[in-house]
Amino acid sequence: MENKDYRILLVDDEADILEFLRYNLKKEGYQVFKAKKAEKAIVLAKEHIPHLIILDVMMPGMDGIRLCSELRKIPSLADSLIVFLTARGEEYSQLAGFKAGGDDYITKPVKPQVFVHRVQALLRRHRKSEPVPAIIKVDEFTIDRERYIIVKKDQEIVLPRKEFELLSLLVSAPGKFFTRDEIFRMVWGDDVVVGKRTIDVHIRRIREKLGTANIHTLKGVGYKYEAK
Repeated sequence: MENKDYRILLVDDEADILEFLRYNLKKEGYQVFKAKKAEKAIVLAKEHIPHLIILDVMMPGMDGIRLCSELRKIPSLADSLIVFLTARGEEYSQLAGFKAGGDDYITKPVKPQVFVHRVQALLRRHRKSEPVPAIIKVDEFTIDRERYIIVKKDQEIVLPRKEFELLSLLVSAPGKFFTRDEIFRMVWGDDVVVGKRTIDVHIRRIREKLGTANIHTLKGVGYKYEAK
């Protein structure tokens, strides 16, 4: 996909910041839409279905956290990446953003070149509603989703069904945080889950069996696989 094919929505109540972001993204060829208020952002998001939405956290009226929650309720935006642009680096603010459905955050002030590179990296992470391939290769692992087998350096590793499905989910989108609710829904579905620590136990077993430190935890939110 070329830059001109990507749609990006910017939401910030400060006009100078909006223009700064818009200018640097337009210069790279992206399609850019902007809004100063949450209500306008929702309208634009529904109309243009952006690949990436960048939200300021601290806005009057509906703030970025609540706006993110509202955007996540819109089915057509299920594949849109949502990133918070905020001067607030406190852990609780980041946690609130991830819990609301955000995918990442960028701390401001940010230099133009750094901002553009972050956007490029985020868009590489973008996943359309394409089926997950039967064979996934990441780092030293080859994951065969049809045979439920993992190969690491020519050695086959067999995991129990749920551990395999959990690992497959995480590596299907390297760098993306999956919330605990998403994991329960996508791996366990309607099955009965015993105890709130079920995911934690499965993650610990996967780490031990595969000998990998690439599965990262965001306390209280969820997990991600970070490729080397």
